Formats: sequence, C-alpha cells, structure tokens
Amino acid sequence: MKMSKTILEALNGASSFLVENGREGNAARLLLQNVLQTNYSGLMMKMHDALTEEQQHKFRHFIEQHVKGIPVQYITGEEEFYGRIFSVDESVLIPRPETEELIVGTMTRMEKLFGKHAELKLADIGTGSGAIAITMKNEWPQAIVTATDLSEIALQTAQKNAEQLQTNITFKLGDLTAPIADKKWDVVLSNPPYIAFSELEEMSDVVVDHEPHSALFAEEDGLILYRKLAEQLPPLMNKPALIGVEIGYSQGQAVAEMFKMSFPQAHVSVVKDINGKERMVFCEISE
Repeated sequence: MKMSKTILEALNGASSFLVENGREGNAARLLLQNVLQTNYSGLMMKMHDALTEEQQHKFRHFIEQHVKGIPVQYITGEEEFYGRIFSVDESVLIPRPETEELIVGTMTRMEKLFGKHAELKLADIGTGSGAIAITMKNEWPQAIVTATDLSEIALQTAQKNAEQLQTNITFKLGDLTAPIADKKWDVVLSNPPYIAFSELEEMSDVVVDHEPHSALFAEEDGLILYRKLAEQLPPLMNKPALIGVEIGYSQGQAVAEMFKMSFPQAHVSVVKDINGKERMVFCEISE
C-alpha cells in the first residue's frame, strides 16, 4: 500500500485499501487517530498537515495488520467504554457498546431498590478487561466491588486497567461463583460467554481468529453459564438484591425462565438494547 504524505491523502488511500480488502474503511480513521494521538476533532483540524516518515511507517503497519484481520482495538491496545479508555489485548474480549446499556440498566434498578447512596457489595463475574467492574465502581463510588475471572491473564489486564483508572477493586481468580461464595451480595453482574458453537461459521474472522474463544463460546447452545449462575446464586444474594446479565439476542426467554425458577418471588425482566434486540436479563429480588 502506497502512503501519501498529507493526513488527508493518507486517510483516503488507507480507507480505500481497507475496503478493497474486505475491511471497514472507517478503521483507517481510528488507526490514524491513534498514530497521531488525537481525537476526531483534532484529526479534522490537521487534515492538510504532513505525516512524518515515522508516522507513515506506523500507520502503514497498522493498516496492514488490520487487513490481516487483527481487530483495531488489539492493534491500538485500547478501547473506550463508558467514557473511559481501557487497555485490551488478545487475553480479553473487546468491550462492546451494548454492555454500556447493562451499566445504565443496573444503576437505574440499584437506585430504585437501594436508594442513590447505598453502600453495596457488588460482584462482576467473568470480568475480562474489567470494564463492568471498573465502570460500576467509578459511577457508584460507595460500592465495594469484587471482580472475578477464570483466566489469570485476563485478571492481569483488568488489574492494569484498574490501576490506570485509579479504581479500588478486589480481584479474584476462579470459576463463576466459587471466588465469591464466602459472603452475600447486593448486586451481581455478568457478561459471560454466550455464543453457541454452532454459530462459529457465521461470525467475522476478525472476531473468531483473535478474540479469546473462552470469552465468546459456551455449551448448551450458549446457555450453560446462565444455568449455572441461576443455580448457584440463590444462597449468595441478600434481600433486596439485583442480578443483571448480558445475553445473546435470542436467549432472553430461556435465561429469564432459569432465574424465575431459582428466584420465584423475584421480578425478572428481559430488556432490549438500543437496536431493539434482547440484550439483558435483570432479576430484582425484593425483601
């Protein structure tokens, strides 16, 4: 790929090159912003500036990596989530915008159940990059937050993010509820692996070839971890309490039924995301 010297020329050339190779042209802008260490507005203001040779070389390398299928976020090493920058690498799932809606839905229900300034014990099961746990601690500072993961290397990434964002969280290694079974909780959140293995062939190579399969796929048509959470959580929840999970778009009713069986007195709801797809299940446990 040839690289022109002005930012505008470089951006246009890279965008076209990506499209010709089956990638999204907009990725060029995100990669160039990272090279120049600027935001969208800053990039627009510099369009007629010249790129240094070092910047051209780095941008070319980034574009070539993305053509090979490496996600933009793994190339730049970061992703924005709820207004904060998180470090990401191939040990963790890239935080998705849909998960921000889980945060919003959780805080709305927390305020209703507990009051706006309640000191709550909150657990994030399968924390990955730490996006949910760190965001909840920052948005609800009086919460005492514990984040768990089965992957030691993922926990290291989450701890790095907590340090960078100056967030005080306890991290524990282990499977599902095992690391948090020593106490009772007011709020438990989870965005577990929920994609059925049968869906693998339909997915983008950018995702399948690079994001950790342990954070993507689950047995029982993607439902096994919800079933286990529904079975394991009843003795661990205070009253009142809140459980919130992110789900696949076709899993709402199945997951809701699991929590209704385990918490027959609770209010269980399936909530759609901004695109109209079922994306969250909340289980509100009253006193």
